[in-house]
Amino acid sequence: MAILAASAFCWASGQTVDSIHHAPVNAEQQQIEDLKHSQRLVMFGSEDEKVGDDSIRELIDKFYVDQYRHFQDPQAPYFLMMSRDATLAMGIGGAVRMRGWYDFDGSVPYNGFIPYTIPVPANPMMRRKLDATPAGTALFFRIIGVNKALGDFQAYIQGSFDGGPDGRQFKIKKSYVTINEWTIGYTTSTFSDIAANPPVIDAQGPCGQVNNTSVLLQWRHPIKDRWVVAASAEFPKSTIMADNKSTAELRDWLPDIVAYAQWQWAGGAGHARLSGLARAVPYRDLLAGANRTKFGFGMQASGVIPVDYNWTIYASAVGGRGCESYLNDLMVTTIDLMPTPGRAGSMYAPWCYGLTAAVKYNIRPNLFVSMAASESRLMARSGVAPDEYKYGLYGLANVIWNMSPRLQVGAEYLMGMRKNFNGEHAGAKRINLLFQFSF
Repeated sequence: MAILAASAFCWASGQTVDSIHHAPVNAEQQQIEDLKHSQRLVMFGSEDEKVGDDSIRELIDKFYVDQYRHFQDPQAPYFLMMSRDATLAMGIGGAVRMRGWYDFDGSVPYNGFIPYTIPVPANPMMRRKLDATPAGTALFFRIIGVNKALGDFQAYIQGSFDGGPDGRQFKIKKSYVTINEWTIGYTTSTFSDIAANPPVIDAQGPCGQVNNTSVLLQWRHPIKDRWVVAASAEFPKSTIMADNKSTAELRDWLPDIVAYAQWQWAGGAGHARLSGLARAVPYRDLLAGANRTKFGFGMQASGVIPVDYNWTIYASAVGGRGCESYLNDLMVTTIDLMPTPGRAGSMYAPWCYGLTAAVKYNIRPNLFVSMAASESRLMARSGVAPDEYKYGLYGLANVIWNMSPRLQVGAEYLMGMRKNFNGEHAGAKRINLLFQFSF
């Protein structure tokens, strides 16, 4: 593909193509418009196939409409290759991401700031830590087009250097195909309202938000300009607290079912969404020699509110039982099911909830500050182990500056706390620094 791009560039005229003009309703949309103006377009095909600028701009705009895009994912690619009849466009891009941090007054042993992992009681050997990582550096490939037989389609592959024990090995982060209203592949879960997650530098994000990835089959249907409904079947990744003496883990055998309804306004800049999740979590009762299944479910209300051109509010509230592996702070442990106190061989699905709220203020379209607060809580039955996690708190304040449409720097202050059921608690604080170049 690199050879093809170089060859095409030698004979094709590189040019900048403006997007279809819409007055930005907030600073975030203005930033996207600035990013579009930075793109370069390489055309291929016969001159006889050339169509009007409106068709070209419409296809380019599709690179900026991505329901699965996280704030930390790479921007649309700098170079695009497009057929002259505007039926096919392809982009290869990525991001070089460097993040450094300093932990003090308590340390978290991971790249991401995860309150669940704060040592309780406080460990004097884990009070400070200075570290840096290129984790999050990513490459992606996207192709978007229109076909007489298939209709609108796109394919997307993204890999990032944040896998393995050292957090620097290359792994697939997303891989999916969308044909009209259907998506199949590995991407952001339908239960995750990715646009409602606040913009953060931290690799993990607020402890009470939903931000997981699944292999799924999703149907998504827009209703005019105001409503969007979606449903999906997703391959589950349940984790249970089996002791392998009276209980044991079984393989998941039923998909998680997720659906949502979303009302949106201001061209999609603002929305309110209600999501639902239903799942079956199996386990083995070793004492009775029987396989059993517990029903789990979750509900989430989330949204983004562009108050005016500069101010934006993000909020989400999620709760349920047996859905702990969907919450940021609880997905690192194994508590979708827990042992039933006083009943050997039995397990139950505990209740949990997560809350996140954030506000962002754009000083300029390319410079903003934000603050966020979040809580994640496990509501286990009485009789749980005294040192079991009860809740975690997470707070942040940051400033992020897009020095150019492709270069982003930022600084962030984080603080968190973990409290156990026995009342013991400990905290940690972190300062993050970010340098990211998208191409």
